[in-house]
Amino acid sequence: MTASEFPLPDVGEGLTEAEIVEWKVAPGDPVAVNQVIVEIETAKSLVELPSPFEGTVDELLVAAGDTVEVGTPIIRVRGATEAPAAATAPTAAESETTDAVADTKGTVASEESSVGRDSGSGAVLVGYGSKGGHVVSRRRRSAGVGVTDHAPQEEAAATSPKPRSLPVAEAAPVLAKPPIRKLAKDLDVNLAEVAGTGIGGEVTRDDVIRQAQQASVFRNITTPDQPTAREDRIPVKGVRKAIAAGMVKSAFTAPHVSVFVDVDATRTMEFVKRLKASPDFAGIKVSPLLVMAKAMIWAVRRNPTVNSTWTDTEIIVHHFVNFGFAAATPRGLVVPNVKNAQDLSLRELAQAIEQLTITARDGKLQPADMADGTITITNIGVFGMDTGTPILNPGEVAIVALGTIKQKPWVVDGEVRPRFVTTLGASFDHRVVDGDVASRFLADVASIIEEPALLLD
Repeated sequence: MTASEFPLPDVGEGLTEAEIVEWKVAPGDPVAVNQVIVEIETAKSLVELPSPFEGTVDELLVAAGDTVEVGTPIIRVRGATEAPAAATAPTAAESETTDAVADTKGTVASEESSVGRDSGSGAVLVGYGSKGGHVVSRRRRSAGVGVTDHAPQEEAAATSPKPRSLPVAEAAPVLAKPPIRKLAKDLDVNLAEVAGTGIGGEVTRDDVIRQAQQASVFRNITTPDQPTAREDRIPVKGVRKAIAAGMVKSAFTAPHVSVFVDVDATRTMEFVKRLKASPDFAGIKVSPLLVMAKAMIWAVRRNPTVNSTWTDTEIIVHHFVNFGFAAATPRGLVVPNVKNAQDLSLRELAQAIEQLTITARDGKLQPADMADGTITITNIGVFGMDTGTPILNPGEVAIVALGTIKQKPWVVDGEVRPRFVTTLGASFDHRVVDGDVASRFLADVASIIEEPALLLD
């Protein structure tokens, strides 16, 4: 019986190595074409690799935790039948499995690929599954729950001397729309513990966020025990290695210059409140970061130099905005970006940022999600920080830090009044952005935060 080996493919961006994080199969297991067999971590993100063969696992050639180069055989499949070139769509059984996983996680990853071979480098990951090929089935109700056919029950009651005992419900069902349930799952919030403030006790987005914030506070005030080990040694690899290399390159090749400005964000907070109450934004996360994103995109149009790339021989000014935002994840700092953000409405931009945030938190960002960014924001205000001096995302010439927004005394028309105030900090590559351009750009951003109605111009 023949056996075929599957080399570690190049999953994009010219990556040269990856770490084997977790095997999804073991020797002796049957595997099907497009079945996920292993999870790897590249310098960019976690990636699930599908099997290009159908057969039985003969041997795992690389242990979990090992880092191997692209082209190294990682698994041997016995009796392997390779997928036809056109057979990239999953079978019905695989679709049901995928749907079950998607139902559990609340999201469906867009997996548009099939595994092929490249004569130059061994195996190249073209994709796994086809976009839109997975139909998300509704979760089936378990037997005995939500029964609506009353005729058999009435007949049984007429012929039986005693009614059949029914299970007692442990708690009343939670009223919450699907997007709210998904948000609760993403924030690790138990909906049964949330007091709904909506109509009829329905749990709203604000209820979930409030519960998550309270839980976060309690987690933060819990001090863990002192570890018994004197020290931990963490290997520098994968995402952390890529972060370190990028930050060192950026800090020591691009001459940074930073500027700061305090801003009255009261009208932005009022605008955010109105958006949250709008039916058009129901189920969509709305925050000051969304207004900041729109403000930066608008300011780029007025100051295009800040949306550039330095190449030593020329300055490339981009007339599109791939808007990046720094996201803290369990595996480190990543910067996904919304492609062609200048063409999106406020609602579309909010949806794009929310989806990328969820994908980043789940560790499922693909290299393309983080490639080709043109300008970035880092929201340090969510950690209670007033401001900072951010380091440029490699390849970009501008980054803005949004500080916390809180009430402070503010002079309005000669009177001291309580206003919502924030501090904006921004760093620029001084090879490209002169001081006057940097100042005008940040002043334009600040003007939108002070008066979001300017976006209507």
